[in-house]
Amino acid sequence: MTTTVTAKGQVTIPKAVRDLLGIAPGSKVDFLRAADGSVVLTRADKKQPPSRFQRLRGHAGKGLDTDAIMAMTRGEA
Repeated sequence: MTTTVTAKGQVTIPKAVRDLLGIAPGSKVDFLRAADGSVVLTRADKKQPPSRFQRLRGHAGKGLDTDAIMAMTRGEA
């Protein structure tokens, strides 16, 4: 992904990278120099963004208990 540096030295972080790192407006980032001389962008708080599976966790439906969910999956409801 390529982006352009402005006259003030600013760049726009591509959306795919922001989504991957969980960067939102107001987030702090670090630029780290790797041993090979490349620069790596990381979140300053070192938190990992939730995976797509973690974001779905716990969304079986409001007000349903385990027995009701199991009955629905079995076609008993």
